[in-house]
Amino acid sequence: MERKKLQEVLRELKMLKHDIPNTELMMNTPPKDIEDCCCLTALTCFRETLLQHFGISGKYQKKLYKSLNHTLTISGLNFCNTETSTTNCSTCHSHPKEKASEFFNRLESLVQRVRLFQIYFRKLYIKY
Repeated sequence: MERKKLQEVLRELKMLKHDIPNTELMMNTPPKDIEDCCCLTALTCFRETLLQHFGISGKYQKKLYKSLNHTLTISGLNFCNTETSTTNCSTCHSHPKEKASEFFNRLESLVQRVRLFQIYFRKLYIKY
């Protein structure tokens, strides 16, 4: 179920990337190398930044925002075993601003990371 939701997020993200008028827009963007326990914090940052700059008025914005807020997406990005580990995560406003194109590339990388993680463990599970 999570896998389908993550595939849906990637499709919606791709549609929105092609639909945005200003790829030069500067947005707070989490880093490429997000620690496992900071994935949910990064997701929250991506979601809030998306809402702040694009709203949810457009078709693709609304669908993507809703999918990023879905419990299956959130559980798919929860790699952390304890809540205290998230205290080392940076706040959204502390992340440097990057062009919108880079923002979307990093969001896509985060979602793909989850998919790769799931594929790896599914293969490992089948193997044993």
